[in-house]
Amino acid sequence: MHIGLIGLGKMGNNMRTRLRNNGIEVTGYDRNPDVSDVANLVELAEALPAPRTVWVMVPAGAITDAVITELSDVLDAGDLIIEGGNSRFTEDIKHNELLSAKGIDYIDAGVSGGVWGVTNGYGLMVGGPEAQVERVMPVFDALRPEGPRAEGFVHAGGVGAGHYAKMVHNGIEYAMMQAYAEGYELLEKRSDIVNDVPGIFGAWQRGTVVRSWLLELLVLALQHDPTLANIEGYVEDSGEGRWTIEEAIDNAVPVPTISASIFARFVSRQEDSPAMKAVAALRNQFGGHAVKSAE
Repeated sequence: MHIGLIGLGKMGNNMRTRLRNNGIEVTGYDRNPDVSDVANLVELAEALPAPRTVWVMVPAGAITDAVITELSDVLDAGDLIIEGGNSRFTEDIKHNELLSAKGIDYIDAGVSGGVWGVTNGYGLMVGGPEAQVERVMPVFDALRPEGPRAEGFVHAGGVGAGHYAKMVHNGIEYAMMQAYAEGYELLEKRSDIVNDVPGIFGAWQRGTVVRSWLLELLVLALQHDPTLANIEGYVEDSGEGRWTIEEAIDNAVPVPTISASIFARFVSRQEDSPAMKAVAALRNQFGGHAVKSAE
């Protein structure tokens, strides 16, 4: 099988490598000519056999919109676009409407695995027509981890279902990371009792109910920097966490743990939290509790 791949950054370039290593022919395009196989999207389309399959792996939002719009003018009826970025599921509906008017099929794919996916494989959640998913199953099988397909791939439903599943996946990820982080801080705080925090997390990797790949990654980080002294406590958030909370509100689904993990990231961006100033002022007013001077 031969596919096109647009976007050869950290994820896209690694995906191209894994696909090629697993017998899929890939022609890649990127704005960076040093990594691109072709000069433009027209050349990409000319290089692919019909019916064409093009995987789009670029940043969500305006860039994805621009690429899909340009592809809609380059590809033909019967071709297929797989959109694998972190787009909001509502964008998939819009993209599918644009493409279906021209007879071009569309699949949305949530992809998890990060920089490790090139060796470990990528967890895949896809949405779209059954026939099109089956047509490109060799591509999904090449990307997913080894082992049973059902443990690394799911056809989650119609268009939008793949990115919806990835959105919820990332919301859960936020909450899990926050739980590990809070446990780390509590262990660090009691240095009078605990003298091997990295060792504790390392010992949790086998046999315990909190073991996970995220735990393994935290252990790896602590091996490189046992007190995390070289890392600033500032954390960004991608769109999926916010979208998960918005969906929960729209559907009256309580997600207090995921919500708290998002708000904790906001706290990390405040050198001197106005909210905590207000709390300190209130405690001083009603209980006479001491406050620290800002000077």
